[in-house]
Amino acid sequence: MKITRIAMPLMAVALMGAPMMAMAQNSNTQTQAQDWNQPPAGTEQAQGYKDGIEAAKLDKAAKRKVDAKSSHLYKNPPVKGQQKDAYRNSFEKGYQAQLDHEKPGM
Repeated sequence: MKITRIAMPLMAVALMGAPMMAMAQNSNTQTQAQDWNQPPAGTEQAQGYKDGIEAAKLDKAAKRKVDAKSSHLYKNPPVKGQQKDAYRNSFEKGYQAQLDHEKPGM
């Protein structure tokens, strides 16, 4: 009988703390999820990064060769002149970030 008097309040306290712990873990997971897909600053870099993420998703879904440099947007970036190199660099980073994010255990 004494065990029940002690155990019940301890179980109640433990159960109240569980949702708080779950919320904290969920918040950490969301922050990490947001970090990998945040594009770098700059218009061309941001667009290239986002395009790289989408290209990796599409290549995997269509069972195409998984290679950023074989992508149409990498070969023919939608920017002009000197901006092409910055776009391509960010495109590759976004592409790789998507692949890394899909790996088990990441």
